[in-house]
Amino acid sequence: MSTARTTRRKKNVTAELVEMCSVRVGDGLFGIPIKHILEIVGSARPQPVPLAPAFVGGLMHYRGDVLTTVSLRRLLGLAPTEGTQDLLVVESSAGCYGLLVDSVGEVLTVSSADYEANPSTVNERRRSLFAGAYKLKDGLMVMLDPERLEPVRLARAG
Repeated sequence: MSTARTTRRKKNVTAELVEMCSVRVGDGLFGIPIKHILEIVGSARPQPVPLAPAFVGGLMHYRGDVLTTVSLRRLLGLAPTEGTQDLLVVESSAGCYGLLVDSVGEVLTVSSADYEANPSTVNERRRSLFAGAYKLKDGLMVMLDPERLEPVRLARAG
């Protein structure tokens, strides 16, 4: 009996807390670790890029640089949305890029104890984009890995 309590305590002690920026795309709730987000830009209007892969949302001027944007909506196979979208400026090991989402929510603190890996029923394409999910009291938040959404990597996986 005391072993079970000790095990439960150890599990709670080792659970890490992670801050995630929540975003919405369609009906889905997604999260990206806040440590990878440099800035949130509301009402983004990227310039289209002719002949670019479908996931490219366009190019944007960002602090003197040109930023390639990735449309999470297009990656998920959803129809384009009219008007503006919110943009997260994301830092990955390969550099910075923009991630276009329908809307940015709040920063949520989640526990690693509530993390679940991708189930085997998720198709290969989505499994390559998602890094698992966090159980929330009112649903799930799918975790996005900035490295998996990096434009050059997506183009290679094409």
